[in-house]
Amino acid sequence: MPERIQKVLAALGVGSRRHIDGLIKAGRIRVNGSVAQPGDRLSDNDRVTIDRRRIGLRPLQEGTAGSRPKVLAYYKPEGEICSTKDPQGRRTVFAGLPKLRRGRWISIGRLDINSSGLLLFTDNGALANNLMHPRNQVEREYAVRVSGRARQEQLNALLKGVRLEDGIARFASIKDGGGKGRNHWYHVVIMEGRNREVRRLWESQGLSASRLIRIRYGSCSLPRNKRPGQFWELKQEEVDALLSS
Repeated sequence: MPERIQKVLAALGVGSRRHIDGLIKAGRIRVNGSVAQPGDRLSDNDRVTIDRRRIGLRPLQEGTAGSRPKVLAYYKPEGEICSTKDPQGRRTVFAGLPKLRRGRWISIGRLDINSSGLLLFTDNGALANNLMHPRNQVEREYAVRVSGRARQEQLNALLKGVRLEDGIARFASIKDGGGKGRNHWYHVVIMEGRNREVRRLWESQGLSASRLIRIRYGSCSLPRNKRPGQFWELKQEEVDALLSS
């Protein structure tokens, strides 16, 4: 059955559905020689080009070998940015990733330049979109070193919800991670991926996160034997667990 153009191209790794919408609006995508429209649907026999480059359509039926997405895990070190290019010449998280024969790596969420930890990539735009969209409530867990120890009333407020500049936000859970001296560790879970959300939540209570490490995204956790800068491809059962989430 024909599928919406955004869904098909996202599944082929062209980019997110929002990115594809932008290409359509700019007139850069053609279907069978005509400029694509947002409501177009594609079947396997259609000819699709982006900037005159042919995009091969493979069968997208769920469960076929061609439709299985690749998922790459990366232990992001501090100092790298989550962008394909940087005008300032800083190293990006895409710099050392293996090359794909087809499509491109799409980052599932982001980490700011001063954060480290688990970052996932996929060649399937639909999977990336589903794992990032707030409506799907995919858990992100972080180990956070806070300068100072939070009082119970502050922790209660963070669990109940506080108003940030982009709306109400909260931690789904907070676990004490111990610590000595002024610094104290907490393990926190959020269900969205807003910009600097974890840091801003702590700052709302007058506390600053001096170190932040993402240790889990959905069903995928950061292995203890991995080191910053390493990447590894998820096994099929791990990918299936992500798909089911």
